[in-house]
Amino acid sequence: MTNPVFFEDPRTLTELRAIFLQHKVPLTAGGGDIQLLAVQIRAAINDRLSIVAAKDGYAWSSNPLIDDGWADVALGLKYNLLSDPQSQQILSAGFAYELPVGSQVTRQGNGDGEFHMYLTGGAELFDRTHWLSAVGYRLPTDGNAESDSLYWSNHFDYQVTKHWYGLVEFNWFHWTESGAGGIPGVEGGDLFNFGSTGVAGNDIVTGAFGVKYKPSRLTEVGIAWENPLTDRRDVLENRLTVDYIMRY
Repeated sequence: MTNPVFFEDPRTLTELRAIFLQHKVPLTAGGGDIQLLAVQIRAAINDRLSIVAAKDGYAWSSNPLIDDGWADVALGLKYNLLSDPQSQQILSAGFAYELPVGSQVTRQGNGDGEFHMYLTGGAELFDRTHWLSAVGYRLPTDGNAESDSLYWSNHFDYQVTKHWYGLVEFNWFHWTESGAGGIPGVEGGDLFNFGSTGVAGNDIVTGAFGVKYKPSRLTEVGIAWENPLTDRRDVLENRLTVDYIMRY
């Protein structure tokens, strides 16, 4: 549910995933709210390889530093390395390229694009309890315009009934290289890459809880509430994430 652009499902799927974010910005970063509406697309080429379009959409903002506009577009491939249904274990690897085609007034479209490389996997821990984890690196082609960072995201869920799941998630974001501009000392988390100075070595950890409802094998609806667990918040005060998935 959280870190939706980068926390990739390890399975090979064909699906449409509509996402709505209600994102509150701290007063130290200008305050206000950002709403984002996006649709992710995944298409299985075969049993192991799939095309993933994980970032797009339109944002509405009342933050003084970020205006309304289009998000960048990311496109990539994901390959299943291990799939063992009997032991309920799966591991996949992928990469994507984010095209800088978004609106600059929305803090998109800066630099010459960004590469994203990742590993994502999952396992059944206990009866009705599951763990998904992903680690990835964001590498911009222009290190002055955008910052380098890595993340580690984790999801735990428990099947309460046939159709309902409770979930908790944790995300760690770490910046490895600063940019040459942006907002000094402040970076954009999972939605933005400001290319800010003075962010190398910074860390943010967020936690979230929510529920998923799966009325059928091909449809699910989720909602999650996310807050930073560290004193550092940058542009995230809190966030509500809602998604709706249709699989084929």
